[in-house]
Amino acid sequence: MLEIYEEKLQEQFKRVDTIAYQNQKKVLAAFEECKIGTQVFAGTTGYGYDDVGRDNLAKIYSKVFGTESAIVSPLLTCGSHAISTVLYGLLRPGDTLLSATGELYDTLHDTLKGSDNGSLEEFKVSYKQVELKNGEIDTQQVIEMIKKYQPKVVFFQRSRGYSSRAAFSVKYLGNVFKELRKYLSSNSFIAVDNCYGEFVETLEPTDVGADVCVGSLIKNPGGGIAPTGGYIVGSQKAIDKISTRFTSPSLHLEVGSYEQGYRLFYQGLFLAPHVVAQSIKGAYLVGEVMSAKGYSVIPASSEPMYDIIKSVVFNSEEELVKFVQTVQSISPIDSYVTPLPWDMPGYEDKVIMAAGTFVGGASIELSCDSPIKKPYIAYFQGGLTYEHVKIFAEKIDKLY
Repeated sequence: MLEIYEEKLQEQFKRVDTIAYQNQKKVLAAFEECKIGTQVFAGTTGYGYDDVGRDNLAKIYSKVFGTESAIVSPLLTCGSHAISTVLYGLLRPGDTLLSATGELYDTLHDTLKGSDNGSLEEFKVSYKQVELKNGEIDTQQVIEMIKKYQPKVVFFQRSRGYSSRAAFSVKYLGNVFKELRKYLSSNSFIAVDNCYGEFVETLEPTDVGADVCVGSLIKNPGGGIAPTGGYIVGSQKAIDKISTRFTSPSLHLEVGSYEQGYRLFYQGLFLAPHVVAQSIKGAYLVGEVMSAKGYSVIPASSEPMYDIIKSVVFNSEEELVKFVQTVQSISPIDSYVTPLPWDMPGYEDKVIMAAGTFVGGASIELSCDSPIKKPYIAYFQGGLTYEHVKIFAEKIDKLY
């Protein structure tokens, strides 16, 4: 039965393979240009002075993302930590942060607001946001807010978070950036949360005008084998400021050791274009199956994907929970575990999460999560191999 779905998806699969090929060439060229040898795999201890593994990893990311500088480190614990580091690094008391894509992701709410918790609000940074208009960026309203507040940072979330919209394409974001530049101060920064979007297209937000791009290494760029970490890429001006918060004003990027070594970070980046393509193909297949069963999926199979997430809209909490539990049941790790909704740190609603992954919580591996609230949307993502996701698709094809 799945062959019928796959036949319908041949055009999309071909497009995904072409993108993966171009991205693989780009990553390989970065390795060659940086003259990477096995010596960069070695770990360091203590201060980590002259850590060639750390420094060359940052150089490769700069090449891949077309930027002047980068911070790539296992000391960045997750995407939210990396984003918070960017915001604290770029913003000063009296500055304004403007979100052009509506409310920030749940785990960043305490970074923005709060008393006696070290939030930006406590450091006298103002926060403003412009709501999306029919799932699109309200560019004119963002321009009006820029004119009124002259924000130091204009922030974009490329992926959907826990919303029903589709992700934004790099081309679309580039057109928005071009319009905003006409009104932004030369001291302002455009920053993008790039989580789930790396290598989905042949260009990244920094290729089309973003000053800073941020993400997690246990998502796309880690290739499924990076054990932890995050990345921040951008202009030298931006990275210089951010580095004072990553370490301290006197240290910048001169310190930071990692005794376990860096091979998995390099190898993960090398594998990332292929792994991302596998996950996108799998997402298309699952979307096609669920669509055939009468469920709404975002984006539709006829549309390109601009992140690795396929949203499936259910009619009830019970249907949603069953879908997420099925993901867990087909996982290589903890397949015998039954996930249930729980009060997850940093989230306002109960969350159910399936992640039977080799790297804890890695969403480039087959995984699925959702807040328990209306509309009941499952956010399905990842899959290190298309074959693994196809096995899941066979199961849900029989289950629904």
